Formats: sequence, structure tokens, C-alpha cells
Amino acid sequence: MLVRPASEVPTEVVEQGACGTTVKRLVGEKEGAPNFYMRLFELAPGGSTPLHEHPWEHEVFILEGEGALWDKGEERPFKAGDAIFVAPNERHQFRNTADKPLRFLCLIPASGMCGAAVPSGFTQPDATASGGQ
Repeated sequence: MLVRPASEVPTEVVEQGACGTTVKRLVGEKEGAPNFYMRLFELAPGGSTPLHEHPWEHEVFILEGEGALWDKGEERPFKAGDAIFVAPNERHQFRNTADKPLRFLCLIPASGMCGAAVPSGFTQPDATASGGQ
């Protein structure tokens, strides 16, 4: 069993098409998690994750702030307390639309590697060609 403060987990800058985004890998392979990984994302005001898709799902819980989720060419607003499900192979992007940080927990299956080096099966489409931000 593991209990530790999130403040003890290193913060990594998310690159590869992200803007103003960091991640803390709270629970993962190093901690012995065989099935699911838990990450804590923070987006600065105006920040965003890459517009991308991959063959695994996300379960997301918004801890604080507000933003919009790119969904099939439209933005769907969300706020603290909202739960979000992103299905496998669904193109998506999280964007902070407020003037304070956006923080959310994101859970993925252990087979998913979002936020790490680009795995096989990962596609980051051109955001301008697809109508994204």
C-alpha cells in the first residue's frame, strides 16, 4: 500500500503540442500498479494539452478551475466537481479557459502511456486542419 503527499512527486512539463501544462505521475508502474495509472495535471491560464487520440480511455475528475474539452470540433465546458470520460480513439484536448490554474486527476489503463514518450498507436493530428485550438 502507498500513501504519500502529491507534493513529494516530481512535476514534469508536458511537451509534444501542450502549452502551459504539467503532470505529476502519482501512481504508476514504479509504485507497482498493475492495472491503472493516476496522474495529476495542472494547466496554467490559457494552457492546453495536445489535441490527440490514442487507443485507451481516460477517466478525469476536475479538482479546481474550469475549462473546455475539445470534442468532435466543438468545445464542451467543464468546471470543478465534473467527471469526464474520454473513450478510446476519441480525439480530445483539455484547455484552461479561466484566469486561475486548472487541476484534474486523469486515470488511464496501465497499457496507456499518455504524457510519456509517444507510444505506438498515438496520433497527434494537426489541430488547425481538424478545427481544434
